Amino acid sequence: MSGGHWTFNDRQAGQAGIVKIFGKVRHRPSASWRQATDRAFTLIGDGRYEDAGALLTRAADLEPWLSESWFNLALLHKFRHDWEQARAAGLRAVALLDRETGAPDWWNVGIAATALQDWPLARRAWQAYGLKVPGEPTESGEPHGMELGSAAVRLSPEGEAEVVWGRRLDPARIEVLSIPLPSSGRRWGEVVLHDGVPHGERVTAAGPSFPVFDEIELWAPSPVPTWVVLLEAATESDRDALERLAADAGFAAEDWSSSVRLLCRACSESQMPSDEGDGEHLDPHDHSEPGHPGPLGHRTAGAGELWLPERECGIAAPAGLVRGLLDGWVADNPDSREWRDLEEVC
Repeated sequence: MSGGHWTFNDRQAGQAGIVKIFGKVRHRPSASWRQATDRAFTLIGDGRYEDAGALLTRAADLEPWLSESWFNLALLHKFRHDWEQARAAGLRAVALLDRETGAPDWWNVGIAATALQDWPLARRAWQAYGLKVPGEPTESGEPHGMELGSAAVRLSPEGEAEVVWGRRLDPARIEVLSIPLPSSGRRWGEVVLHDGVPHGERVTAAGPSFPVFDEIELWAPSPVPTWVVLLEAATESDRDALERLAADAGFAAEDWSSSVRLLCRACSESQMPSDEGDGEHLDPHDHSEPGHPGPLGHRTAGAGELWLPERECGIAAPAGLVRGLLDGWVADNPDSREWRDLEEVC
């Protein structure tokens, strides 16, 4: 600009900047931005988050008006569980969006807000994504009543992963309803924060399928310890009686001998049949052996299986109650029930 007047080229450049700021059109990122971003995601795949962060910060400096610049940074901070930074970058990303609803940027904001218990922002994020959040906010503001149903969650997805069943509280949290094996470090009744994109699904014999989400981190611990006990249960109905007794007391028992199967990672992350539901199921991808289950998936026992009286059972109950539950179970039918070797394992 010279003497207070725009030249033609100056005017074009100024208009282009305004257009980018208000998101009316999308422009092609520079080669430097693409190179930095591609290299950053390679580093993320190698677990080198600090180095990736430097490159994604550089990319955001190069193209600050691209929502993708801030989406990528928010994603990195999510991987690092740095929720304050994830929220900040996510909010910059959604401010630059060029569509009203359904953007994954809002989903990442919702996860970060949930991790931080920033309930007004979480509610706003789910609504902006296009989800219905019924009712008025509670005193805490926490979303309730979204009725997202059952799902499975993969605990410790980067380690000795274990898929358990749970109840979705909202789009980012699942309450664990299976009794996890002690190797997971998780307990029945805990609430875990989970990622938004399912990795696999479980298809029931009755027809419905359920997504399998990956755990991000523990959101709310459970005070209820996990016990393992060896049962002598003459029939399935004897085993079922213990599970009902525990449930009636407000806790849980699970026959690990029949509910747990070992799957390879490829099977676990695919569309897998499950005995959660009605009907018999013979699974060619089940890599466990009778009496020797593996740690990677929970199911219910299929009909028609050969019954073995000795069962390894997980129990979630307080220390002051667990022996009383087992003794009461035996007392109801002492001729066909026994227990031994009770041990607290988590």
